[in-house]
Amino acid sequence: MANIQYYDVILKPVITEKSMAQMADKKYTFMVHTEATKSQVKEAVEKMFSGTKVESVNTMNLDGKTRRRGMTFGKTAKAKKAIVKLTADSADIEIFEGL
Repeated sequence: MANIQYYDVILKPVITEKSMAQMADKKYTFMVHTEATKSQVKEAVEKMFSGTKVESVNTMNLDGKTRRRGMTFGKTAKAKKAIVKLTADSADIEIFEGL
């Protein structure tokens, strides 16, 4: 297992219609490192965004899709997505404000 620091865990936010609707319930969606654990995701969110307290983290592994170019088959890179739920008294995450 790789030695992952907290600033390497969160890769980018996921901005979709469904994830934007979940923000009303204080749930934020991020693409995370494929080897990151739930506790590492929780630590990274609390350190990177001041004033946030994480209640729970749900993760899902996304397998790479099969792609074809001519007769050659290949796979795209696998990914991992995390849905982070904040506590009721927690501060909101600023990068999602105004979207």
